[in-house]
Amino acid sequence: MANHKSSKKRIRSNDNKRIINRFQHKTMRNAVKKLRNTENKEEASTNLPKVVSIIDKLAKRTVIHKNKAANLKSKLTRMVNSL
Repeated sequence: MANHKSSKKRIRSNDNKRIINRFQHKTMRNAVKKLRNTENKEEASTNLPKVVSIIDKLAKRTVIHKNKAANLKSKLTRMVNSL
């Protein structure tokens, strides 16, 4: 167990950040899944910029790796273009 006041605060803040990161990561995964399951090209093309924006924000905050973000964006763009 931590003894210093600052290390106790760090533990609390890390827990809060972990919960927020998990929520945002799960939200991103659900958005990607929803986009992959759409059959309508117009609906998919309107949702693609929103999903890409979510992915970019998570990569900027290092919730996900930047290469993973690039791979996701590339695959989703190809999928929407092939509809």
